[in-house]
Amino acid sequence: MDKAQLAEQVVKVALRRGQFKLRSGQTSDVYFDKYQFEARPTLLREIARQLAPLVPKETEVLAGLELGGVPIATALSFETGLIAAFVRKERKSYGTCLIAEGAEVRGKRVCIVEDVITTGGAVLDSVRELRAEGAIVDTVLSVIFRGDPQKDAFAAEGLARISLLSLADLQPFMG
Repeated sequence: MDKAQLAEQVVKVALRRGQFKLRSGQTSDVYFDKYQFEARPTLLREIARQLAPLVPKETEVLAGLELGGVPIATALSFETGLIAAFVRKERKSYGTCLIAEGAEVRGKRVCIVEDVITTGGAVLDSVRELRAEGAIVDTVLSVIFRGDPQKDAFAAEGLARISLLSLADLQPFMG
């Protein structure tokens, strides 16, 4: 499957129309229900296959953000052989009390893995938490970037944002 065919499949299974409030606070009449493409093994495998070459070579840990980034990071871990960490939205107050479970992140080159990004607010919160834990984070990798490419909140934090699909890739199939 090439990138255009993947974009078509993602739109087919995940595009929802209506009125949706996004995490950023914005309202949109278009929503990509990432759980629809993450729940389909053949589609998730293909996403991981196409994301794998985008992972920076120096990456030591793939950090999937709760909840949608976790299946992507897991599939990408299978594809690349890299160990994964699972990043909570909030540090838990019991047990290990860690912000990231799984792989150790301290002193490691960590690539953030996310499903859909609009403004990146949740991602930036997680980057700050991981850096506070001693992780070296300079790349954010997502399946879909639906934000404004002219507004780069990541560069100010020293981050490269790499996305497999953009709205421009998806729009030809959105009808």
